[in-house]
Amino acid sequence: MTRAAARARTLLASGLSVTALLITGACVAYDRDVPRALPQGVSEPPDATSASPSATASPSAVAGRSTPVLNDEQLRAALITEGDLGPPWAAAQGPALWRDGTLKATADDGDCRRLLEVLYTEEPFGVPAGPRATVTLDDTAEGTQLREQVGAHRPEDVERALTWLGTLPEECGRFRAATVRSGTHEVEVTELPLPDTAGDARVALRVTLTGGAPDAEPARLTVDLAAILVGEDAIVLTNGGFGEVRAEVTQAMAQLGADRLAEVAREGRLRV
Repeated sequence: MTRAAARARTLLASGLSVTALLITGACVAYDRDVPRALPQGVSEPPDATSASPSATASPSAVAGRSTPVLNDEQLRAALITEGDLGPPWAAAQGPALWRDGTLKATADDGDCRRLLEVLYTEEPFGVPAGPRATVTLDDTAEGTQLREQVGAHRPEDVERALTWLGTLPEECGRFRAATVRSGTHEVEVTELPLPDTAGDARVALRVTLTGGAPDAEPARLTVDLAAILVGEDAIVLTNGGFGEVRAEVTQAMAQLGADRLAEVAREGRLRV
């Protein structure tokens, strides 16, 4: 059994998948399991009101690390799967409709406008400088969608993006966005704490957009965006929808995705 396989089995036994791994019973919605805890051995994320390593961690210490570039097959092996989440999660049948309907938007402030562009394109680091792999999963009960992308990026691009993302809860805490299809929305941006063991550096945000067309009932879209540096590769994770978007899912999958990418990179170095 490979180290990655052994670790995956350990994670399944200790509580990382949403159905079997994350503590259930504390909160149940639609008569299904709801994740309420982080993986065993992972410290509880800091309170959102305190100073967070998500905003302060710098990738400078790892920016100069030289490791082999992972190929397409290795990156695919690092992706999370519907098996990690369990029912009602399944492979997505296509992009979420709210992506064009609500996230295709603009704002007066430059940083806030850029944030909306990043949420829509899911490329806070720019286009990967090499192979990439992506997985998209749907929560068929809530109508939410989770998407993970892994790939190599230039260290300076990652460092610049993480620093910028960390400023947005203050710079764009509240603003108005004009969408292409669904009118004007009130937008709120807050920090989403991640486990300080998720990768080498990390920043995550929770963005909510509330509004809609004048003749329609107001709707609330929630999107979590997590950007994580792992060695010389990076993870972009989004989790969003009009249903209940569980921060616990975003946090746990950020940890699992970072651990799995680090393990694949270790295995790759051993084979070189």
